[in-house]
Amino acid sequence: MDANQFSVSVEPAFLPEESDAGGGLWAYSYTVRIRNTGSRPAQLIARHWVIMDDTGRTEEVRGLGVVGQQPLLRPGEVFEYTSWTRLRTPSGSMRGSYLCVTDEGSQFDAPIPEFALIAPGQSLH
Repeated sequence: MDANQFSVSVEPAFLPEESDAGGGLWAYSYTVRIRNTGSRPAQLIARHWVIMDDTGRTEEVRGLGVVGQQPLLRPGEVFEYTSWTRLRTPSGSMRGSYLCVTDEGSQFDAPIPEFALIAPGQSLH
């Protein structure tokens, strides 16, 4: 097993109360579950998101930590958080990666698999 490995899964949800279709804004929450599947403790240091709407418009977001935290995960531990984003089209997608550092100082990227953001009644093109 790879010493430096986080597995990441994401569950998106449409947020009708935060959306304004008439104003061209559709909101989505996403709950991220990160599990240390490696053999060493490691800390999530930074995030990189690529957010794409239906028209192909792309926004990149980079920053330290997630929801104000830089969690340290021992082998087998899980960290879960929920955040949100808005699109200017009813559907789109997100993907990204987390920059992580082991307790020995080795860096690695944990990929965030692409997931669809789709408002009810829409389809992803």
